[in-house]
Amino acid sequence: MLFSSTHLVAACAAAVTGGVYLAFSAMVMPALRSRPAADAIATMQHINVQAVRAPFMLVFFGGAAAAVAVVVVEVVRARTDGGIGVGTVTGLVGAALALASLVVTVVYNVPRNDLVAALDPISVTDQARWLSLAREWTTANSLRGGLSVLGAALLGARVLLP
Repeated sequence: MLFSSTHLVAACAAAVTGGVYLAFSAMVMPALRSRPAADAIATMQHINVQAVRAPFMLVFFGGAAAAVAVVVVEVVRARTDGGIGVGTVTGLVGAALALASLVVTVVYNVPRNDLVAALDPISVTDQARWLSLAREWTTANSLRGGLSVLGAALLGARVLLP
């Protein structure tokens, strides 16, 4: 039971975060790009403050913890069973993809969020910088969304494999 529960929790968390990221890239960022840069900057600054709250942070960090737990469960199970099968590989790759999304967030998106936080929405120079940051951020955001969704699919599939 611990085996499937751990995988399902990690899969659900990866699916939720991936969905948030992809929806943001597909809907929010295009909407922001259609607004005057000063409005877009101020809105993104506000969104970044709102994002760092308990509901999303619980899913974000809880999912990462669950993915780490999946790695531990898979390694223990492989040692106990005496080998690594397709199911183990599927679980490990799914967890790795979910964790790779966290790495993209920490290494790429958060530093750009910090740069956006420092922008002055009224500054013409900062407005021009926003356009570049928004493109860079969206590309990485789409990547982390894809990594999360693929990780979720593999983690969910793992429950069905021996």
